[in-house]
Amino acid sequence: MRLIDLRSDTVTKPSPTMRRAIADAEVGDDVFGDDPTVIKLEGKVAALFGKEASLYVPSGTMGNQAALKTISEPGWEILCERDCHIVNYESAGPAIHSSLLVNMITTERGVFTAEQVGELVRPVNIHNPLTKIVAIENTHNRHGGTIFPLEEMLRIRKVADKYGLIMHLDGARIWNAHVATGIPLKDWAVPFDSMSVCLSKGLGAPVGSMILGSKAFIEKARRTRKLFGGGMRQVGILAAAGLYAIENNIARLAEDHLNARLLAEGLSRLSGFTVDLSRVVTNIVIADVAGSGHSPAEILDQMKTVGVLAVPFGRTRIRMVTHLDVNRDDCLDALERLKKIFS
Repeated sequence: MRLIDLRSDTVTKPSPTMRRAIADAEVGDDVFGDDPTVIKLEGKVAALFGKEASLYVPSGTMGNQAALKTISEPGWEILCERDCHIVNYESAGPAIHSSLLVNMITTERGVFTAEQVGELVRPVNIHNPLTKIVAIENTHNRHGGTIFPLEEMLRIRKVADKYGLIMHLDGARIWNAHVATGIPLKDWAVPFDSMSVCLSKGLGAPVGSMILGSKAFIEKARRTRKLFGGGMRQVGILAAAGLYAIENNIARLAEDHLNARLLAEGLSRLSGFTVDLSRVVTNIVIADVAGSGHSPAEILDQMKTVGVLAVPFGRTRIRMVTHLDVNRDDCLDALERLKKIFS
């Protein structure tokens, strides 16, 4: 029985054509700045988002944390959403790496407002930390792939300008927001001083993320990357996969979105599964299984017996993510398998 792996869009494996691109990659020494494939990737990604420069890093977590350390000073306060990746999945990085005070905003769908940001900026006096950074995650993982509206981010930018705040985007899945809305990548990047984007999720590269911003920011971030142990040598071998991904796998994300919707609608018809279909706008599906009378761990164990993999996502929820290694037929097959044990 073939496993249908819906744990994450990080589980994708390089296609044969991507593997050929990796094998044929021209390489140099990236720490010396002379790996031609890395240089090409960094230039291409910067151009896609309309930023002056970009930098290749091993992971999204390093991308976010290197960016935050580069733009901040110890003791600054960062405003971000309570369920965001920076807070929940990066091992207390803001506190450990950058000595940042994290002020978390509770939201319904991962989206906070310009008014909330304005209310949370602290008065400048000797008692208060300096509120200096706003971080936004788009799309939002823990809220089920929801999209932070560009219009609201532009309104937040005005508040940031008023109070002298720096804006950072955790854009690991910004590609999905771009495909789902048709809004150009350059437009999504406009409000932000720094940003990270991931190559190894929906785009299907095996490794790598990019951080973007001004030339001055990227030059400083290059030193931060070295500090974090992210300076790699003949890394064009990996950068070639990233190049292939952005040249071939962006538009096809629409297929993942359709498959996620198909999966969500099917899951919502299973006994004990509740899915908020209004949240399923990209490639993430979250199902609440409280109605089944079983824990997520118990549900996942039952799913595994029929060859369908997912992950726990809180006390009563599980998560499934569609990706390029799971097609429409796989999603239909997964639903048929699950019907046998949950109908």
